[in-house]
Amino acid sequence: MRAETLLRDGDPDAALAALSEAVRDAPQEARLRVFLFQLLCVQGDWPRAIQQLRTAATLDPKAGTMAQMYRAAIICERQREEVFAGQRAPMVLGEPDDWIAALIEALKLHAHKEYAAAEELRGRAFEAAPALPGTLDGAPFGWIADADPRLGPVCELIVNGRYYWAPFSAIHRITLEQPADLRDRVWMPATVQWGNGGSDLALIPTRYPGSATSPDPRHRLSAATGWQMEGDRVLGGLGQRLLATDTGECALMDLRELTIGPAPATLEVSQSDEARHG
Repeated sequence: MRAETLLRDGDPDAALAALSEAVRDAPQEARLRVFLFQLLCVQGDWPRAIQQLRTAATLDPKAGTMAQMYRAAIICERQREEVFAGQRAPMVLGEPDDWIAALIEALKLHAHKEYAAAEELRGRAFEAAPALPGTLDGAPFGWIADADPRLGPVCELIVNGRYYWAPFSAIHRITLEQPADLRDRVWMPATVQWGNGGSDLALIPTRYPGSATSPDPRHRLSAATGWQMEGDRVLGGLGQRLLATDTGECALMDLRELTIGPAPATLEVSQSDEARHG
């Protein structure tokens, strides 16, 4: 299929034009609608992506569960944009410690281009955040953080259709499957086991905020990671998410298992745990 070839060549714009034409030629083909939804997500065209999801679910009832899941993810993505624009605060999983509040306040300063003040506040937050050892695909580390300085000790998650920040210190294990679909370049499905023993299915945004509108198609396709700079200051990431440890870095799509801290005392998922994280 021409659109698939163009995507392999790293040209999502031309792929979208070719796929749109294919959908016009075969409007009842649910498979093409699902493909188009995914490509529209890559391009950040959220309203059209939701429209294609609805159409795919109408044409093929088996696509209904996927449509429900990713419609919620798209809504979360738009909320996420507002968070990084300083227009709203993220919901937080786990204890809302003072350092997380400082990190959120720093993001608001950052959104208003008060970069020096944001950097100073983030520095204090990073110092206060717990640093726990663990393993990344079996390789030990002393601490872990998102490589994007706007995030650092927190992990972005979509859980039960809601967008959250979760401190890495609240997480015991994250497991991810090998990427299989185009939508995995936008959200990676994951299983998260919490430090208290509960667990949830989640989506982790594969890309940094703003990547969908990057002029570089590699950023849109999570095929590379770039950094927005002001002089020597890193403002934020574009493209695929990177996790940083004291021993190196790992791209999110390459990660299969992350463990942090000691194993929970129990692995049972209680109703109270589900309520806390739901």
